[in-house]
Amino acid sequence: MLTEIPGVLHTRDMTRPAGVATAAGVALEYADRILLESVRDIHDSVSGRVHGGVNLALGHKTLPHHLHHAIAGGVFASIGGSLRAGGRAFRSVDQWRPIGPPLEHSAQGQFVVSALNGLVGGQIAEHTPAMSFELSLRKDGHDVPPRPGDLALAFPQATDSVVVFIHGLCENENYWRRRARPLVEQGLGEGPTEPRSYGDRLADDLGWTPLFIRANTGASVRESGVALHALMTQVVENWPVEVRRVALVGHSMGGLIVRAACDLDSSHDHWTGLVSDVISLGTPHLGSPVERSIALGMRVAAKVPELAPYRRIFMQRSAGVLDLSEGMPDPPRPLPRARYRLVAATLTRTTTHPMAIAIGDMLVQPRSAFGRPVGGQELFPGADTLHVPNADHFDLLNHHDIYDAIREWLAQPAC
Repeated sequence: MLTEIPGVLHTRDMTRPAGVATAAGVALEYADRILLESVRDIHDSVSGRVHGGVNLALGHKTLPHHLHHAIAGGVFASIGGSLRAGGRAFRSVDQWRPIGPPLEHSAQGQFVVSALNGLVGGQIAEHTPAMSFELSLRKDGHDVPPRPGDLALAFPQATDSVVVFIHGLCENENYWRRRARPLVEQGLGEGPTEPRSYGDRLADDLGWTPLFIRANTGASVRESGVALHALMTQVVENWPVEVRRVALVGHSMGGLIVRAACDLDSSHDHWTGLVSDVISLGTPHLGSPVERSIALGMRVAAKVPELAPYRRIFMQRSAGVLDLSEGMPDPPRPLPRARYRLVAATLTRTTTHPMAIAIGDMLVQPRSAFGRPVGGQELFPGADTLHVPNADHFDLLNHHDIYDAIREWLAQPAC
């Protein structure tokens, strides 16, 4: 059970939270809507071609064709009905007699909720609103409303410099506390690494107050940017002490959400004018090759009947995932004091290796993370850049070289 923050109102406690039974019900319903329907479509497509050849030769539908279609249809309908009934039954359990604590009360449950919303957020919001959530400031596993009293209680040692962390697709704020790989694996020494997050270390080393945001990454990047902009406006206005400096750190999609928030008109607020550093870690500014490959596969599948069922599966992906296809290829709106810091990782030692050029850190290529389109204008001219070799996309969440760079950047006086 997670520790409560005394005096803080947790907004999601106002409704009955989703539990393990609801998650099981969702799994059964998706097994029906996606897996079973896909298997049925593949079966119908193959069966249609086989029987179609016989029908064409005979000039009419054969009795075996009619029987096969009726029997198969009955089997699929029976299985689908059972899955849907089971899903409804499991959902009702959480409403009347929950099994175990709510998903929100465990790290594993929060992982499931964040992952599902990231992948199929629109479907979750429509069919299972109890498992959906909005962008929020988090502390010790709970929302912190951006009101003066709540902020003062949650951050009793608040300073005038805040560093805001926004995670990537399907992640949540706990991912920043991912244990780094041992130094010996990075060729830097021996023994395990310190498991603390960048924010925890910056608080100790430089006196910055870390703020961890949880975003529903199933929403579009622009929608999340609007929510982050609104949240930061309230946080800065109601912070226990006057805020003099803001740094924004985004991992993967989180970097796009940061850009979307900063691109909004700031004529009625001042928090963007306090931003001194924008740090993106493996952010697909020019899109992700993974999502582009999926989009290409979707176009091919649309032309091949046997592949149509697979297209059904990928058509369920969220607005947030779709936004990763092209990224944000337009230059960001200039902020008056901000310096951009761009970090890219590769599975190889150099950024020129063919594998690094093709897949980068496994999900994002270096040119996308650095905002350098082929034959085009750089998105962030003059930005500081850091390449982390022999690392994957998730190593960026906690890496010694990256922390050293962040500490050096934030130790510099604001412009």
